[in-house]
Amino acid sequence: MTSICVIDGQGGGIGGTIIKRLKEEFGEAIKVIAIGTNAIATSQMLKSGANKGATGENAIAVTVHDVDFLIGPISILIADAMMGEVTKRMAIEIGRAKVQKIILPLTQEKISIIGVKREPLPHFVDMLIEELKKKMEI
Repeated sequence: MTSICVIDGQGGGIGGTIIKRLKEEFGEAIKVIAIGTNAIATSQMLKSGANKGATGENAIAVTVHDVDFLIGPISILIADAMMGEVTKRMAIEIGRAKVQKIILPLTQEKISIIGVKREPLPHFVDMLIEELKKKMEI
């Protein structure tokens, strides 16, 4: 069974939206693990249908090495992003994980991603689903 780790912070809205669509598309054919940078984000992602959830730096450091895919906004790769919720260790462990990462170009940081068209979250999630299908060879 394919395991997918969705990482999000703050209110967990991005992660929750991603998980809801993953479950609509793949049902119980995938295992979704929600990792929040805080308990509210984890709770929101669990409410959206994640199979399991955990919170914090160590949960990220351990889990990212034992899944098939990592999904989240680009902020999860930036130390001190999400108003400081993403720690240096989190960003390093996510970056070092030898798993396929599918990153959404969404950030509240002062970063401009050149060559990426602004889209609403649902459009990015649709693109994410299509990319995941290609990677899973479905």
